[in-house]
Amino acid sequence: MTTPVPSVPSAVPSAASAASASPAGRLLVVDDEEGIRSMLTMALEFLGYQVIAAATGRQALQAVTRHDPDLILLDVNLPDLGGFEVCRTLRDRGNAVPVLFLTGLGGVDDRVRGLDMGGDDFVTKPFELKEVAARVRALLRRAGVTVPTPDRNRLRAGAVQLDADAHQVWAGGRPVDLTTTEFALLRYLMENPGRVLSRGQIQERVWNHRDEGSGVVDTYIYYLRRKLGEPGQSLIRTVRGVGYQLCTN
Repeated sequence: MTTPVPSVPSAVPSAASAASASPAGRLLVVDDEEGIRSMLTMALEFLGYQVIAAATGRQALQAVTRHDPDLILLDVNLPDLGGFEVCRTLRDRGNAVPVLFLTGLGGVDDRVRGLDMGGDDFVTKPFELKEVAARVRALLRRAGVTVPTPDRNRLRAGAVQLDADAHQVWAGGRPVDLTTTEFALLRYLMENPGRVLSRGQIQERVWNHRDEGSGVVDTYIYYLRRKLGEPGQSLIRTVRGVGYQLCTN
């Protein structure tokens, strides 16, 4: 069953130094939906984690043997072995790696079943990245694994850096003078790395209203790219018919 990519109405916890710091914690992301898998992988890598990805239950079991992850983000509905079965197999093997289930099932019975199979926590789709990040940190701390320390006021993506406290931006090492609206737009994109943001979502966050036919988002993306120069051209990707995406590689 196809699951829509989770909506992200608010920001993922940011980390300016996380992108360049030594990764802390090895995560395995298992989801058969390529969009969800890629979005989670990019966002978690941005936060400083090492991430391995798998699309099926059997691939997940192989990845656990090969990579020995510190935590698994595990979709419940997989095309071969379901997430509950994967978790039960790991527990039967004596593997106690923490498991965070990703599920569209919101019922109490489903949650009880997952916990009885040996799962540690649940996130219900559609989810917010900041909630996933918080639950990952909590499970890793419980397991005694070092986690990246987020700096919520500094962001870095590629050659672009943003300091929210000082209201300053640098692109390729040079300072960039942005208006208040341009700064808010760039910050929203950088707080959601890899996430495709619709024009309506951007308007609601930056302009506090929604009018997708106005063209204001496209105009300000043009301004932003022009001021950031080459880093901005490669960093902000247009997704035709949808909106914009901040690329981190």
